Amino acid sequence: MQPYVLVLYYSKYGSTKEMAHLIANGVEAAGMAVKIRTVPNISTVVTEAEPSIPAEGDIYCTLDELANCSALALGSPTRFGNMASEMKYFWDQTTSLWLNGALHGKPACVFTASGSMHGGQESTLLTMLPPLFHHGMMIMGLSNAAPALSNTKTGGTPYGASHVSGARHDQPLSQDEKILCEAQGKRLAEVALKLSQA
Repeated sequence: MQPYVLVLYYSKYGSTKEMAHLIANGVEAAGMAVKIRTVPNISTVVTEAEPSIPAEGDIYCTLDELANCSALALGSPTRFGNMASEMKYFWDQTTSLWLNGALHGKPACVFTASGSMHGGQESTLLTMLPPLFHHGMMIMGLSNAAPALSNTKTGGTPYGASHVSGARHDQPLSQDEKILCEAQGKRLAEVALKLSQA
């Protein structure tokens, strides 16, 4: 099986999805294959099961795809300073991978989008890390070797790429945010390639 980076995200209004695809561009620029996957919506009242393949957009992630990835980029919008419940629910189903150590030693990074500059981006990024630590993954931040990290007036943190989408989620990604997404994907893939050759 060809090594690949899994870009796993949940997106409500499209910003996190766009970031996922930019991160995937960075992965491919580093010469590594990529799989882009999402997770289904959840509801407090289950009347009908979600189809196993969504009607449109990126397909849902399987546990096998997560287990077999060489590296992971994990993204979620902010929900009061936390990852979205849809993404949390997905990780709550990964006990079998934890038991067999399927993700041990694999590099991972995180990314997010929020409606405002102070919408909890950094705390959201931090809430996505505990499951990765418990799975034995190696966490990678966003290096300030990318000048955009120091120059950005919009999103971007050392913890991972971020985007400020505006209160109505109608603000496009800034040039700095796009650069940082691609830089994060490229850095993750470069580390994954080095580990696969070790």
